[in-house]
Amino acid sequence: MLLRAAEVEIYDLGAIPLFNEDIEHDVPAVDDLRQRVAAADGILIATPEYNWSIPGVLKNAIDWLSRPPMEVLARKRIAIIGATGGTWGTRLSQAALRQVLTATESIVMPAPALFIARAENVFDRDGRLIDARVAQQLDEVLAAFRVWIDA
Repeated sequence: MLLRAAEVEIYDLGAIPLFNEDIEHDVPAVDDLRQRVAAADGILIATPEYNWSIPGVLKNAIDWLSRPPMEVLARKRIAIIGATGGTWGTRLSQAALRQVLTATESIVMPAPALFIARAENVFDRDGRLIDARVAQQLDEVLAAFRVWIDA
């Protein structure tokens, strides 16, 4: 799997406060995330789908990261993958996320895509990927993303 060939950092967005222009400066959790995103060669966003869209916590983080003067998402290469228990995978949330990221001037990888449906059959109880077909698709996405970042 390509993850062994790249440095990967998983970031929990739970520490990010709700966006508020009145307090948008000197928020340590936001400053930390901005620095990490700015230093990254690319960002892989793995998202579920809630009510046919992106989770509020993800949109909140994007709002923080898109604020001047540190618009760290502008011109940042981003790939999107997602998993949900539903039958459509995360097609609708990924489409909504692409629209939001376009507004931030991010550069979203157009293909390949990974829409994982019926996640309860793809991951075990500990969150480990157990579906060989999906593992192969994930490898293809990660390999394409690595090439795209280096382009």
